[in-house]
Amino acid sequence: MASSSNGASSASRSSSSEDDSKHILDEKKRKRMVSNRESARRSRIRKQKLLDDLTGQVSQLTKDNNQILTSIDITTQLYTNVEAENSVLRAQMAELSARLQSLNEIVDFINSSNGVFQNHNDNISEAPYLHPQNQISDDDTFMNPWEYSSFYVNQPMMMASADLIMY
Repeated sequence: MASSSNGASSASRSSSSEDDSKHILDEKKRKRMVSNRESARRSRIRKQKLLDDLTGQVSQLTKDNNQILTSIDITTQLYTNVEAENSVLRAQMAELSARLQSLNEIVDFINSSNGVFQNHNDNISEAPYLHPQNQISDDDTFMNPWEYSSFYVNQPMMMASADLIMY
């Protein structure tokens, strides 16, 4: 009987050591599960924080993009207005340049026909419009500007540069 009590005691010892090792394994498994849950929770928190940061960044970039688009629209409108004004100014410059050229041609013609419009007092009998009875009074220089020395035909015409014309 002693041997059977020894066998029972050894079986109970082995059963108790198996329970201890099973208990230790269960404890390790439980700790690992808790650790994994905590790690997953931290991972979810990091992921949520990253998502929130990215959402805020998208909002800020959308706002910046809208401001840039508004600025582009305003700049485009200003550019269009300046281009229209430049077109008007170019047309005015072309018109004024043509007028100036025409006036310069008139002055050149007058200067080239130097003796035609001068008063020849010695040939009064040949030219009836130069006769003293037919001449206009000294007070009316507009009616016959060629008869008076106040108008200088050879005086150079003032030239305006197109760059100086400002409106």
